[in-house]
This record gives sequence, structure tokens and C-alpha cells, in this order.
Amino acid sequence: MGKGSGYGKVILFGEHFVVHGVPGIVSAIDSSTDAEVKKASKLTIRDERKTAKGYSEEKRLQQIESIERMLKAMDLDPKMPLDIWIGGSLPGFSGLGASAASSVAIARAISEELNLNLSNEKINSVAYEGEKAYAGNPSGIDNTAATYGGVMWFKKNPAGGQDLVEKIHLKRPVEIVIGSTGKVANTKAMVEGVAERKKANPAKYDPLFKQAESLAVAGRKAIEAGDLKKVGDLMNENHRILQEIGVSSKELDLLVDMARKQGAFGAKLTGGGGGGCMVALTPGKDLQGKVASAFKTAGYEFIATKIGVVTY
Repeated sequence: MGKGSGYGKVILFGEHFVVHGVPGIVSAIDSSTDAEVKKASKLTIRDERKTAKGYSEEKRLQQIESIERMLKAMDLDPKMPLDIWIGGSLPGFSGLGASAASSVAIARAISEELNLNLSNEKINSVAYEGEKAYAGNPSGIDNTAATYGGVMWFKKNPAGGQDLVEKIHLKRPVEIVIGSTGKVANTKAMVEGVAERKKANPAKYDPLFKQAESLAVAGRKAIEAGDLKKVGDLMNENHRILQEIGVSSKELDLLVDMARKQGAFGAKLTGGGGGGCMVALTPGKDLQGKVASAFKTAGYEFIATKIGVVTY
């Protein structure tokens, strides 16, 4: 039996914008998806992750397509019969890179079961192919975080060449709270919607994309300086821009406001938007607990975790 794991993630700066070549900052979180794979007589997928209502059903066909894409990327029969189990501490909530984490975990498990000895670089490229089933035109930022962990500066090469990935040093792991709206988001539809609106209204969208790039640059400087208050302020501004490009929702805005009122340094949606999750920067156990308690009292599911976790 082959085993593998992949980290979940939050995007601190740049979701949606990274698809178009704007740099972004992503961090793995201290939660992962685990997979076990063994040869079988037919394809069987047992997904035992905790998920938002409807997540597994919504993603089932995409999941099968993803596995076929990854097998093909490994130069294997895309219809290879395998018994696949998926679990781990990362819930299947939209916005946490759950699909990328599962793709990395499954790719690693297949590699081990079939003695392929794939490098992290190859695992990352295989998982990227798998992500196309979920996101259509993925930026690559999710699978990169799921593969390597840590905090990273990511810039997609629009021409299709090597993406720019640089590790960012965080002085210590920092507590965050991730709040779930409970709504399953269609990442592919959200990404396509932004691209269509950008093409139709460049006068509005081009300046917003430039602002997003400036925020990412400033965010990197603040992270490297250890200025978490500044990081939080910039995250708040990033959320405002995401609202302007039409990817937030009333549920996301409610959770963001709730976190800020409890003293979070900053809060914003993370991932595709339209549902899914948001992230609040809450350094220290006390502040993290305060925000988590507010979400719990209001009836929202959440994860109290950390960014800047150990890397593979």
C-alpha cells in the first residue's frame, strides 16, 4: 500500500490575480490531506474527509477526472484500477486547497505503491494536471503549497514556462482562524467569471490588478519584517479589491467583519470565493481563541490552525 500527504493552504495575497500573472503569497497550513492507494480490480474512491454539505457529491466527477489526468501525467494507464482512500485533518471546504492537497496526497501514494520514486518537482507537476479537473485554468499556487509547504511568493508564467516560486521566511508559525461559509464554491466558474469581466471592462479591472500586485509586494516586505499588524491591514485591503472584482459573498463578508470586530489583525476571503472560506490573522492563542469562539457561537464551522508550517 502506498501512502502520501499534501498540505492545505490559505492565500494571503493575490487569489484570482495570480491566474493572470500577478504575484501572490500563499502559505501551507498545519492541516493535511492523507491518501492510501493500492492496486485493485476496479477504481474505488473512499473519501472520508470531513466536508461541507454537498462537497463530495459536487466534486465527484471532477475527482475521477483529476485522477485520470494524474495517471496520464505519470505515463500510466488513465483507467488503471486502484483502490483509493482519502482522509486526514484537512476538511473538504472550498478555499483551503482541498482538491490540490488531495491531488498531491494521491500522487505521492501512487508513486509509492508503484515504486515510481517521483521527485517533489514531478509530484507538483502531476498534481497541477489533476487540478485542471477542478479549476479549469489553475494558477498552480495551490498544488505548489500542497507539495512544498511553508510560505511562498508565487508568480505564474503566463507563457506556460517555469513559474517563479520563492520561499518567504516567517520568523515563527502564526496562528490563524479559517471560517467556512458552508457553501461549496465552483472555482472553475469563479475563475472564468473574473476573466470574462476583466476582458469586458479593462478600464475598471486593470487598475485593480495593479493594486493587487502592489499589495502583494508590500505584504511580502511586511511578512519578512515580522510586521503582522501591517500584514493584517494589507489583507483587509486585498479583501476590498476581491469584493470589487465580484468574488466575495454576503456570507464571506459577514465572517470577515465578525473576525475584525473580535480584534483580528486582518481578514479576507481565501481561494475562489463565491462561498468557501475566509482567513483571519490572529497571532497568539488568546486572539485565535476569541475569533474561533465568535464563529462557533454564530454557528459557523472553523479551523484554528497556523501558517508557516514545516516543509517537506
